[in-house]
Amino acid sequence: MKSKKIIPIIFFYFFIISNSYSIEADVFVQSTVNRASKILSENLSKEEKINQLKLIAEKTVDISAIGFYTLGSARKNLNIEQKEKYSILFREYFLKSFSSRLSEYTNPEIDVLSKEVLSENYTIVNSLLKGTSERPEVKIDWRVYTKNKENPLIRDLIIEGLSLARTQKEEFSSILNSNNNNINFLFKTLEEFSEN
Repeated sequence: MKSKKIIPIIFFYFFIISNSYSIEADVFVQSTVNRASKILSENLSKEEKINQLKLIAEKTVDISAIGFYTLGSARKNLNIEQKEKYSILFREYFLKSFSSRLSEYTNPEIDVLSKEVLSENYTIVNSLLKGTSERPEVKIDWRVYTKNKENPLIRDLIIEGLSLARTQKEEFSSILNSNNNNINFLFKTLEEFSEN
């Protein structure tokens, strides 16, 4: 499917510049693209690129919120210890999964087109990934959490109408449903991915 081919290319746009002052969501997204593109276009080893992308992501992406959203209603049944374990496993999964894939791409270009303020807490930024001979142009909407004006965070990307966070949520739900909603099977899946 087209969306599955595009997802690895896109996830690097979660990696945001951290700022100590108020910044508009659309400027924030454009800054994200500029910094990520610079890292990906530099003459660095894949491992070096992965490490730099991870450092940016850890400071700027709301990994915890994304993780518990993707866990869905199952999070209500977890005790404190299980929630802590899930947070650690999801963070490792998220960082490895997307930074390793993104390190293979060089200098992707994206234009920010507009923004829509949904509330004090959320803004949708509309953008377009420029097409190349190897891929078509792609419409990307960024869901930016703006409650803290000094530190906006990305919580989702909607690519051609497909929410990546929702897609991940459906994948985790499928794993749980196939294993009698036993959270340990999801833990095992995440652990195995991070160890390989």
